Amino acid sequence: MENKININKKLIYTIPKEKINKNDLVQILKEHKEIKFASFVGIDLWGNDTDEKIPIKYFIDHIDSMLEKGIQTDGSSVDLPEIATLSDARVDLIPDKNSTWYIDYNYENIDLETNLPIGTLRIWSFLLHNEKFVDSRYILKNSIDKFKNYLLKKIDLTDVDNVEVMLGTELEFWVRTPYNIINVENLVLSQTLKEQYWKRTKGVVRTALEQTLQLLELYGIKPEMGHKEVGGVSTYISGNEKIENHIVEQLEIDWEFDEAKRTADKELLARIIIKEVFRLHGLEVSFDAKPILEVAGNGEHCHLSIMAHCKNGKKINLLAPNKVDGYLSKIGWGMIMGILKNYKVINPFISNTNDSLNRLQPGYEAPTHVVASIGKDAKGTTRNRTVLIGLVKDIGNPLSTRFELRAPNPKTNLFLAISAILATIVDGINFSMNKNLTEKDLEEEFCKKFETKGKYLEANRKYREENDVFKCYTKDERDKLFGVSPKTVFENISNLKDTSILEKMISEDIIKAYAYLSITNWILDLEQRIIPENRKKIYTCVQLKETNDYDKELWKKISNLKEKLCKDDISQKSIISNIIKFIKLKDYKLVSDLQLQMNSKMEELQNLYKLYENNQFI
Repeated sequence: MENKININKKLIYTIPKEKINKNDLVQILKEHKEIKFASFVGIDLWGNDTDEKIPIKYFIDHIDSMLEKGIQTDGSSVDLPEIATLSDARVDLIPDKNSTWYIDYNYENIDLETNLPIGTLRIWSFLLHNEKFVDSRYILKNSIDKFKNYLLKKIDLTDVDNVEVMLGTELEFWVRTPYNIINVENLVLSQTLKEQYWKRTKGVVRTALEQTLQLLELYGIKPEMGHKEVGGVSTYISGNEKIENHIVEQLEIDWEFDEAKRTADKELLARIIIKEVFRLHGLEVSFDAKPILEVAGNGEHCHLSIMAHCKNGKKINLLAPNKVDGYLSKIGWGMIMGILKNYKVINPFISNTNDSLNRLQPGYEAPTHVVASIGKDAKGTTRNRTVLIGLVKDIGNPLSTRFELRAPNPKTNLFLAISAILATIVDGINFSMNKNLTEKDLEEEFCKKFETKGKYLEANRKYREENDVFKCYTKDERDKLFGVSPKTVFENISNLKDTSILEKMISEDIIKAYAYLSITNWILDLEQRIIPENRKKIYTCVQLKETNDYDKELWKKISNLKEKLCKDDISQKSIISNIIKFIKLKDYKLVSDLQLQMNSKMEELQNLYKLYENNQFI
């Protein structure tokens, strides 16, 4: 395919906050005539970003008003249920002048005057409804401000000038040739053999990955690396130079740590750049948490730390211990204990879709239970890939001390997720900063045995595990030691009944709106995608030529499962029909239970039919 990406350092890619004023903006826009449009970018509660095309001449002519008051829209443009209603729909997009704005280029539309791709100035903005900010970006900004003020009062460091919540992410995604059928069995085999992990990229995937990294650098995102992930199969070329199998590969891109809100901004921008570059090379990108059920999903591990900036320019990592033989500081212990104890109210903001919960299954290096690893001794570091949170540290570099949270995925709304995490951190620090507790006391609290009552942590829970939780424990043992994790969106969102801890950072009306949105999207996904897809899978399980009693017995079991799943009778409805019935009745608890039944029987059906097929000669 023709290379359509113009990596041109003469283009302007960002506008720093120092130049976000009338005079500088007008000068920049007049010098760069290829920038033809402006767009105010607000982030709704589902993580969607708004986009509109304001001609740049109109923007310049009304720049005083636009910089001060932004523009108006209505609630139908964004996901703000129970807030921006049909009878009260006005929402204002107010520009965030304390952030870096960027220019989004259309490489398929070349400006005839400059011979450069036409650009749109993307303006980070807040959503204002009835004099209250209701968007995800503002919620995170406000949460960080509250957390800073709280922490500065807690810590006894008179020379501290500022505190920053630091965030780093690892973005995974699948790329594939569109409209081709994926050979799942080949993917499973390749993953098992680890044929793709960190292997050399080739051809169009290599070109697209390299151009993506170049563009991310130009946008100031500072990528650290891009590489293949565990999923994918190799393409091969025949003697006539024709590609014999289509592209399906999993990649990962990482970039430098930054302040949490800036990292969330960069992550959203990076996803846009990645999708656009690969699309221009004829490849489809998926950021879904579990685009292919039988193989590895897409994670977005989040690395969190808290950094104090002193007036003399020195930086202090507030998680690092005071002693070499210590694991964490008092703030660090409070942070990890607050997250783990209260994870049930964080989880709805991280895994709030069917897709995201499908990813959190044993065997795919994704966490299934709320437990942490801090390393087998204080001098070491952990890389236990079976836990929810790991402590990452380097004895020679205390600034690198951080927690890795492994549950998020690329479609997690980081703005809300980090806000929820900060609320639970405050709860943990309120306990850990008790003057009567030492770092050693907190270590003992965190490492307490199962059924031992802690001063802060629950008795019937184990919070630390250094071994492989999947090899060392059965599922029942994991559920007993680490708690039962929600299996459906309804079970997860039901944990938002008590929101007192969250309300330190997120208002009650925002939490209610988010819960309503999550349940609504869960039901839509069930009705519009999952049930139709399951019906198709059931219909493809057809009777084949039976040659022996084993075939007949298998088909009898398959037929019974098919009927239970989607065949109604006068006296009895199928599982799928009952799901549809109780969705209409809004009995979501029963819908959730029936979904689990459907999932279990669908898995059983597909496994049986595979045995049935493999026993045929034709």
